[in-house]
Order: sequence, then structure tokens, then C-alpha cells
Amino acid sequence: MYKLLIPTDFSENALNAIKYGMELFKYEICEFYIMHAYADEVFQLDPFMEPPELKEVKNRILEQVNLKLASLEKQIISISPNPNHKISTIAKFGSLIEEANDFAEFENIDLIIMGTRGKTGDKKLTFGSNTLQVMKYVKCPVLAIPENYKEIHPVDILFPSDFLLPYKRRELKLISDLAKRLKVKIHLMYVSCNNGLSLRQKNNKAFFDSVFSGVEVDFTQIHGSDITGAINDYIEKNKPDMLIMVNSRHSYLESILYDSKIEKIGLEVQIPFFVLQNLPRH
Repeated sequence: MYKLLIPTDFSENALNAIKYGMELFKYEICEFYIMHAYADEVFQLDPFMEPPELKEVKNRILEQVNLKLASLEKQIISISPNPNHKISTIAKFGSLIEEANDFAEFENIDLIIMGTRGKTGDKKLTFGSNTLQVMKYVKCPVLAIPENYKEIHPVDILFPSDFLLPYKRRELKLISDLAKRLKVKIHLMYVSCNNGLSLRQKNNKAFFDSVFSGVEVDFTQIHGSDITGAINDYIEKNKPDMLIMVNSRHSYLESILYDSKIEKIGLEVQIPFFVLQNLPRH
């Protein structure tokens, strides 16, 4: 059984992410946890409230949130009445990042699914601040769904990797199982100025190949150092349905997330973005 966490701010973008997740895993036995963290809603009213007033406001907001979550649960069931899926709703008084990280650790969550932007998102940006922060700090794989993205059944997936660090079997197996069921082709891309792979890289690639046995995998090495350009070129020419990358220490993706530079460097991600976390959970 898969355990999937979907944060929501009750926006259309968040609902779209829920629909995507329900459809992507519709043949799997899953527990979906729909979470809303509401500390910001409390403190934006008055950050200097005294304890008695704070308690009253927290209770009032919690009641409102629970009503919204109950309504959302009914809406989800009406959209996707799937006997394979169990839905639980959670209201947490805290920040989204802290609550998502704690919950992922406590419940041993397999994947977090969320929209790329919330209700207050800047339309000029690919990713909202919450999405970037979750990718950066929450030690759990994250699947970010662009606003209004409707093509739910992936056929071709782009997976750039430098093979420098070992993968986590659990995360690769999640993707491998989905790829087998959906008959997806994985395009494995390695961008480097070096010719060939080192022994360590060959070993990591061999592990990847073993986990993805039975999945169609196409491997391409591109000579050069422009990872961003190679990714954008492939996306523009081949129109893949998903981009998968690994967040690890000193990796290309970590350097982007650390400074929130995805827009600045021109990585054009207008498709679902699956971020694997090659980082230990704390």
C-alpha cells in the first residue's frame, strides 16, 4: 500500500493536484492524506495576540478548516469513487514545511503530491514558494503538478542523472512500478564533458537498470556542461509527460533549490516534476 500526502490550500491548483494523484494511482491500494496547515491564517489576523485570544482564534479557524476539509473529501469521493483509495483529512496548526516533514516522517509517506502554486501564486513563476520549500526541506519524494495540467497518463519520462550517488531503492521502485503499469518509457540523460562513466557511475547505473528491469529505458549521454539547456531542448523537442530529478548534496538540483533559482536559470518545467530525495530523513 502506498501512503501519499497531498497538502491543500483549497485552491483550484491544489484540487488539480489531487485529481492527478488519484488518477495516477487509481489501480494501486493507497491511503491519501489531505493536509491543510493553518498557522498562517491565524497569525495573519494579528501576530501579537495574547494567549486567550490566540486560543479562541485557533479554535475558530480550526472549525472552519475542518468544514472545508469535510467538503473537499466529499468532492474527491464524488470525482473519484475508488475502493482502492482511503482518504484521511488532517488539519495542522503549524507551517506547511514543518508539518509536512513531520507527518512524512511519522507516517512513513511514500510521496508528496502538490500543485506548483497556491491561490496567491505569482503567475509569472513556475513554482510557488511553498512548493520550492517542500522540495528543498521535506525529506520525502515530491511530485509537483503544474496549474491546469490535464494529461494524467504519462508515456515518456525524462530522467537526467549524473549517477554519482547511489539511488534509494524505495524511491526508484515507486517509479518503476508506475512505469511498468502505465507502460512508460524512461529517457535517461547524462550530461557531462567526460567521455563515458566512471566505475562508481557504472555501478549506480547498473543498480538503476536492475530496479527498472522490465521497463523500456533509453540512455543518452550528451557531451557538454549545460544541463539546463539539455533538459529544455529535450522537453521542447520530445514533449515528455514528466521530469524526474534527484535532490542530493552538491547536486545540480540542490544548487537550484538552495537559492530558489529555477526561474532565474531558465529551467522550463511546465510538466509534472518528480523530485527524488537522496537525503536522509531527520
